[in-house]
Amino acid sequence: MGKEVNFGKLLHGGDYNPEQWMDYPEILEQDLAYFKKARINEVSLGMFSWAFLEPEEGVFRLEWLKEVIDRLYENEIVVMLSTPTAARPRWMAEKYPEVLRVNAARERNLYGERHNHCYTSPVYREKTRIINTKLAEMFKDHPGVISWHISNEYGGECHCPLCQEAFRGWVKKKYGTLERLNRAWNTGFWSHTYQSFDQVESPSPKGDSSLHGLNLDWKRFVTDQTADFVKWEIKALRDAGAEQPSTINMMYNFTGLNYYKFADVIDFVSWDNYPTWHKEAETVTAMDTGMQHDIMRSIQKKPFYLMESCPSATNWQSVSKLKKPGMLQAASLQAVAHGSDSVLYFQMRQSRGASEKFHGAVIDHYGGSDTRVFREVTKVGAALEKLQEVNGSQNPAEAAVIYDVENRWAVEDAAGPRNAGVFYKATVEKPYQAFRKLGINVDVIDETCSLDGYRVVAAPMVYLLREGWTEKVRNFVKNGGIFLLTYWSGIVDETDLCYLGGTPHDLMDVMGFRSMEIDGLYDGEWNEGIPEPENPLHLELAYRCSHLCELVQPSTAEVVMTYGKDFYDGMPAMTRNVYGKGKAYAVCADFEQGLYDEVCRKLAEEAGVERIVEEVPEGVEVTMRKQKDGTRYVFVQNFNREAVAVKLPIERYPVWQGTYDGTIGSWKTIVLKGR
Repeated sequence: MGKEVNFGKLLHGGDYNPEQWMDYPEILEQDLAYFKKARINEVSLGMFSWAFLEPEEGVFRLEWLKEVIDRLYENEIVVMLSTPTAARPRWMAEKYPEVLRVNAARERNLYGERHNHCYTSPVYREKTRIINTKLAEMFKDHPGVISWHISNEYGGECHCPLCQEAFRGWVKKKYGTLERLNRAWNTGFWSHTYQSFDQVESPSPKGDSSLHGLNLDWKRFVTDQTADFVKWEIKALRDAGAEQPSTINMMYNFTGLNYYKFADVIDFVSWDNYPTWHKEAETVTAMDTGMQHDIMRSIQKKPFYLMESCPSATNWQSVSKLKKPGMLQAASLQAVAHGSDSVLYFQMRQSRGASEKFHGAVIDHYGGSDTRVFREVTKVGAALEKLQEVNGSQNPAEAAVIYDVENRWAVEDAAGPRNAGVFYKATVEKPYQAFRKLGINVDVIDETCSLDGYRVVAAPMVYLLREGWTEKVRNFVKNGGIFLLTYWSGIVDETDLCYLGGTPHDLMDVMGFRSMEIDGLYDGEWNEGIPEPENPLHLELAYRCSHLCELVQPSTAEVVMTYGKDFYDGMPAMTRNVYGKGKAYAVCADFEQGLYDEVCRKLAEEAGVERIVEEVPEGVEVTMRKQKDGTRYVFVQNFNREAVAVKLPIERYPVWQGTYDGTIGSWKTIVLKGR
């Protein structure tokens, strides 16, 4: 999980590109004054600077970077120094075309854009090693350089001959024999049998994409190859004596990589957060963003760093919507509430040209500090200064929701039961949101994570079972845990081969039923769940369901709800099974949010999950951080567009930051403090 990282303060700053302003020394000096005015204490440097650092092969010019870092440090601004590998210089692509990526159609890209490089290429790896070594040698002992920002927003894949050979080696190492490979990928389908490992190719629109085991393993290979490249970058820094902690900046809802596999590669997690505020109700956006924060925090189970956010409007989303007054602070403090020890922006000064010239910035083209956005940023800086003692605290959780990227890959490639959409992410969000509406901290973990320490665990649509997961579930329930499983779970193994003998595989005794069939519903079609009289959860309301309805045959499970129509009218729509000291609940259809809100509230109560605020109004978030000495910081945030009355436990947790008169204003934050 990397080394323990604590920079001693909440960081406020962001991505800074002084190389674009070398012809304007007066602007660089002005920036320092503006940074201090906005309470900026950190900047990220060097992310796309390779052409400035090595303008010709073997010719290195790092002095300008040292001068910038020295001046920043003199002004009490520290640096997260990037390796420049997200965009290679033009000379490299011209001399070594192998560094450029090949797409799935086997076409090599021209030079251009960013992230257009092959992680397998020995040339690119060697050039990366050299430039990283040069940076480490110069800045390993610089007091102003606090961490290494490895490349930028890793993603994408390469299908070049080098990557094909590496993939074949990966496959051969995993399966050992052709017999095992052919069995795992079910290559008897459509006569796809392999006679040699040399025949293995990555998925392609011109070739194979129907072998789901191949598709899954290719995605795993891309993650492993990317992680190996990150390790390569970090090794170059370490070999040169640089010991500052390292990170990569991850992205929202990104499924090109399995981020959980980077937990042991980097020292701390960081991510780039660009919600579309004001597109939907802010309460909806806040809940979605909160889950992404919790995913990032849960990867290493420790504070993360908000590496990028926009102080005003982006320029790459479909509409460049300005943040309304107060929204920047609400969004920034939400990140801190969920475990971030920073609020960082892209970008510090707005670029004059190219594709990000209209992306929001702390300092815009006008170049003054008397703008609305600059004032909003300054308010965030002032708020963070008052919250400094929160730095380093944890977000302990007694509830967890399973979100597994490899499972998502398989679900979304399954070819059934509903190609019009099975809505995996939305299914995960339902129990997450239900728990969060109670003011409960929630970890968002994958199947490889331990279930120890949780009182209640929700597992939505666990279609693909990772090795050992069912045993963890069995032990969790047997020892008293409260477990919630949904439809379309326990269907396939890790190579997407369907289990024989009944599903949910290896959990039929824990759940107390066997799945018989699953019905895909057309858009607009619906069924409903009707509570059984005297059901164990004391449910009284009926709830609608859509998209997917699973038909199950109980063995030991009690029926909580039944379907209200169609040929399966009266069959179980929700069940409960007592197993050992715990209970296993099953939601058999894609029910509306209201069912999850009621059921998860009852499960949290049954599990004995602590709730600091007894009644949380709709649209209000309650999130708790806790220091090692037991001090708790309870963030109460109102994402409604109007003030809301809320009863807070101020006797035990007095108001520490913000004002409270029985209500909390629109987009306002109150922080309580106590033990």
